[in-house]
Amino acid sequence: MEIRQLEYFVTVAEERHFTRAAQRLHVAQSGLSASIRTLERELGAELFIRSTRNVDLTDAGRALLVEARHTLNDLAAAREAVAAVQGLLSGRLVVGTLQCLGALSVPDLLARFHQEHPGVEIRLRQGGSHELLAQVRAGDMDVAIVSVPPAGESAGVVLTPLSSEPMVLACGPGHRLAAREQASLADLKDESFVDFHSGWITRDVTDHALTGARIERRVALEVNDVHSLLDFVGAGLGIALVPHSFTGKQTRARFVPLQAPVPIWQTAVAVAAGRRCSAAAQALLRDPSLRWPAQGGTGARSGGPGQLGGPGRPGQLGESGADVAARTA
Repeated sequence: MEIRQLEYFVTVAEERHFTRAAQRLHVAQSGLSASIRTLERELGAELFIRSTRNVDLTDAGRALLVEARHTLNDLAAAREAVAAVQGLLSGRLVVGTLQCLGALSVPDLLARFHQEHPGVEIRLRQGGSHELLAQVRAGDMDVAIVSVPPAGESAGVVLTPLSSEPMVLACGPGHRLAAREQASLADLKDESFVDFHSGWITRDVTDHALTGARIERRVALEVNDVHSLLDFVGAGLGIALVPHSFTGKQTRARFVPLQAPVPIWQTAVAVAAGRRCSAAAQALLRDPSLRWPAQGGTGARSGGPGQLGGPGRPGQLGESGADVAARTA
């Protein structure tokens, strides 16, 4: 089994088409097909179900894809580590992030990184935290800045705490609660909500808080970006619970602090557990802005792998991005 065969296999699996994979690899389709057939003979198993329109992975192919990606990522990390020693950091860095982060300027973070390491190609992807975490686990993303997921939903990742802030009520300027100094969760009964889709952990935080208060809610409008959420709320089409950092945005919406118990929104830097970070990812994680704020946070959990844990556990409170970089080097 050769590295080139694994590269060909992963590309075909991603494209689900031999012609497109050959074009992406800049090789002849006949040579690509022959390489895959040789790999299948060596392994004694068919890796693809072939049809005239596309190809699908067999069970053996799906099992190989996970390990092949790990192997190729480790090889890239080894190459980058040697380049880093020579002062020639290169390769590709795939970063995922939420849309709005009050505690961190992603453009500034990436600008600093690009200035220090101009030879690294940066790829940025935005999305909901569940989607970003899935890409980190699969090895498709090096580093992601995410909302901290509920307990039991963070297996396969190491989380380094980044920020912690209270949720507040967002409502239209004419809403009955707009002029209040504070609102309770009980005040939100029978209200219509605007919220993010289910892939957003921010929504999970709201769901958990209202379920704990025994409040059933109706989500009338679902959106995929922060500005749309605030626009709909400002127009009086529903209310929302949002992180406090949203209050700094220009919007017609009004923001009202919540009475205790106040839901807490936490963010963290996520990398894959049990896998070596690339040299480029290690360099990014050493940026001072990825350290846990000095004032600490609330609502942290202790527990198993992938959680914000207690002493000696991956992603423990107070462990900085630089600490993770050192531990995964």
